[in-house]
Amino acid sequence: MVELILDEAREKMDKAVVHARHEFASIRTGRAAPALVEKLMVEYYGSDVPLQQLANISVPEARTLVVSPYDKGSLAAVEKAIRNSDLGLNPSNDGNVIRLTFPVLTGERRKELVKVVKQMAEENRVSARNARRTARSDLEALEKDGELSKDDLARAEKEIDTLTQAVEGRIDDALSQKETELLED
Repeated sequence: MVELILDEAREKMDKAVVHARHEFASIRTGRAAPALVEKLMVEYYGSDVPLQQLANISVPEARTLVVSPYDKGSLAAVEKAIRNSDLGLNPSNDGNVIRLTFPVLTGERRKELVKVVKQMAEENRVSARNARRTARSDLEALEKDGELSKDDLARAEKEIDTLTQAVEGRIDDALSQKETELLED
């Protein structure tokens, strides 16, 4: 039972790390990256569909993304979704593909993005801590019911704390990598 609780906590904490990395990938760094637009929702024949399902997204140059819709009829809808997004990009449409050119970020904007990324990291750390809290309360309930000794409880809690620290370290590593990426010219 203890292993089940620990495995569940480990799984939730790993999801927090994966989520943090995914969120970090969606923050613009001045370089073109498909992750910035692939989750954009495009209204396609009456339903919202992620852009990655409607088009091929490539990076021919460091600051350029090319979006090639599989269905040329969806070109206008894709362009509209990009224009209406919060990316601040102006798509250029040549009738076959959409080109997105990323302007160089200003120093002030870079600092704002670092603050946003730090906030995302903190939210994911809190998520990991919540998984720890849930696991601890489950373990304490087992101990209260007499299914777990005090020594086993202490051992399991120590393992959860170690796991939480490791997960927070992984989130911090991803954060520092993204900060470096954001602050470099």
